[in-house]
Amino acid sequence: MPIPTQRQPQDLAHLLTRAERLVARRLQSVLDEDGCSLDAWRVLALLGDGQGHHMTAIAEAAFLPPPTLTKLVDQLVDQNLVHRRVDPLDRRRILAYLTPRGQTYWRRLDREVRAHGPVLSDGDDELLRALLGRLVDTLDGAGADTAL
Repeated sequence: MPIPTQRQPQDLAHLLTRAERLVARRLQSVLDEDGCSLDAWRVLALLGDGQGHHMTAIAEAAFLPPPTLTKLVDQLVDQNLVHRRVDPLDRRRILAYLTPRGQTYWRRLDREVRAHGPVLSDGDDELLRALLGRLVDTLDGAGADTAL
């Protein structure tokens, strides 16, 4: 019987990277059918709450640098999926929202992604979300100098 070895930090980093890449590949194959990129899907997912978000928040949620996000949002505006408005609380800021066409498009994408998502039991899905959430919170609170 093999002796279990203690997982090393690089094992965790490797598993997380491998899982992220597999999920992204599967997700992109679903999105390809609707002509949507993974980055655009992340933006649409955030804007799908109908609240309106400023570009900094969108860039953080989509893991994109601001210039790249601006180009992407420009494309989504050109496709009539997103529109911009001046923030009524801070007229220096711009908020982005889904258009009615964008809302319809987002709902269709969301259904497709959910239908073709990874298959985990409900308990495993909840456990994985909780553990990953704890890991993110721990790493966010630990500072940049903490090694994985």
